[in-house]
Amino acid sequence: MKSRLMRWRCWFGLGWVVLAAFTACAQDRIDCSSMPSKILRRNVRYCVEIPASYDAPESKTRRYPILYMLHGLGDDEQTLFKTGGWTLIEDLRKQGKIGDFLVVAPDGDRTFYINSADGKVLYSDFFLKEFLPAIEKKYRAMPGREARGINGISMGGYGALRFAFAYPELFSSVSAQSAALILESPNDLNAAAKSGSPVLQMLAHVYGNPISVQHWEANDPFVLAQKNAQALRHMAIYFNCGRSDDYGFEKGAAALDAKLTKLHVPHEYRDYPGGHTLQYFLAHLAEAIEFHANTWKSLAR
Repeated sequence: MKSRLMRWRCWFGLGWVVLAAFTACAQDRIDCSSMPSKILRRNVRYCVEIPASYDAPESKTRRYPILYMLHGLGDDEQTLFKTGGWTLIEDLRKQGKIGDFLVVAPDGDRTFYINSADGKVLYSDFFLKEFLPAIEKKYRAMPGREARGINGISMGGYGALRFAFAYPELFSSVSAQSAALILESPNDLNAAAKSGSPVLQMLAHVYGNPISVQHWEANDPFVLAQKNAQALRHMAIYFNCGRSDDYGFEKGAAALDAKLTKLHVPHEYRDYPGGHTLQYFLAHLAEAIEFHANTWKSLAR
């Protein structure tokens, strides 16, 4: 099932302004659809934000950079659209602060965007082997890592960092907001679960019950940063977090900043007032979007 949500943005004036409106005022639109996955054995929903120029007659052969957006726990592929994030992106483009690129948001369910420890839900395999190739074939995406970025919020921030740090050959830029970076060791988390902490309920279906140390470390952004530090020195990296994050993720963000600094991996880290809230995410989303747009300024059309 497929739906298309369109927004017309036209500004009319005199002379050449009228002519410009005809070419630049085509619809900005969001395509929401789904694709079948053999790996996950189900359909996976996604939404794509498509700039107005994509459908313009003079741009039919133009290819676009692509930014993958990973949502947080409990959200879905439409969360950014429903909460105003898509409008924010359109406004940035209208103001000339970003260029034209595709923004793709898949439904990540509660997977943390990795393969589950028991092998029953192979989301990472789906994303890399099925989703990216299908999206970049369906839409006119510019080929290669230089035109591919990834961003995420909370669980999605963890997922974005993990994808980028594990596969630096696939992404040229990564950003994360309030990433779910947990500093406690798997052994500490398992001990906390025995004492009644609800943390294992959130993580068990992904990391095992008890949490598998091996699986945890294989997907840990800190471990991956150490392993692939040389490659990450050629990646654009940005992340931010509220200083009063409701889940204490500001500690993980500060630790990642220290880790990357120690590894001599260039990056941008910002800590701001605020908690783990929608208001915080929207207040600083533009920075993440502009960060990726700036890395693509030198790309040819």
